Amino acid sequence: MSELTAEETPAFGSRAWAQAFIERPSITNAILVVIIFNAITLGLGTSDTVQAQVGGLLDVIDRLVLAIFVIELTIKLYAYGLRFFSSAWNIFDLIVVLLGLLPDRQGLSALRGLRVIRALRLLSVIPQMRAVVQALLDALPGMGAVIVMISIVFYVFAVMSTLMYGEAFPEWFGTLGRSLYSLFQIMTLESWSMGIVRPVMEVFPFAWAFFVPFIVVTAFSVLNLFIGLLVNTMQSAVEAETEAEISKLRDLVKSETDVVDAHVVELRDEIRALRTEVAALRRPDNG
Repeated sequence: MSELTAEETPAFGSRAWAQAFIERPSITNAILVVIIFNAITLGLGTSDTVQAQVGGLLDVIDRLVLAIFVIELTIKLYAYGLRFFSSAWNIFDLIVVLLGLLPDRQGLSALRGLRVIRALRLLSVIPQMRAVVQALLDALPGMGAVIVMISIVFYVFAVMSTLMYGEAFPEWFGTLGRSLYSLFQIMTLESWSMGIVRPVMEVFPFAWAFFVPFIVVTAFSVLNLFIGLLVNTMQSAVEAETEAEISKLRDLVKSETDVVDAHVVELRDEIRALRTEVAALRRPDNG
């Protein structure tokens, strides 16, 4: 790879220099290390023992990390200008850092917990994580239909359970809201048998005929649709990325081939010219 000449090298302090600087792999990796280190220190700050011993140092580290993030975003804003806001990931980083700048005073101490949100910047720094988040966002339209379907199923079963078991078990099915919550617990398979269904079956022996189909429809069928949608979306994203890379390689090969063809044509013309000159020299009148 050829080095930039003096004319091609961006001037120090220019937007091009700032963009080249902030996009360096070394800078990106350094920011990644800072994010991971900050996430660790924020976790250590939840320990009373650690706070008692090095609490002041953790606060200094937190301010230093926040200063690094502010400097990084300032360079990005200068380098990209208004194009900075065309990237959703840049806006995400800006919001996360701004949350860390909120005042930490009496009455706003709960905002200290928002500092840990800075660990979410890993999503914007690591390309693989960005791909996963993008796949999740791309799957939202299809997931919306699944959510509507499972909501209808929940509503129907909640009304039925309230009418059938509400009087005998008001704590679980006394109201529509309680029935929805109980059915959600059953769908997650968390203490559903011994906690809810078997006590109900002691009073209503055939209650299994209601709860088992509900579990099959929700836990084993509808939820698997979410997984299927995510897998298909991620597979499509991988295929699209692969196709884009193949297209770039195809264009690169074509451009290189065109250059080679041009050189071949030039060589052919030169050979023809040489042949013409040689033929002219071999004529008897030139001897």
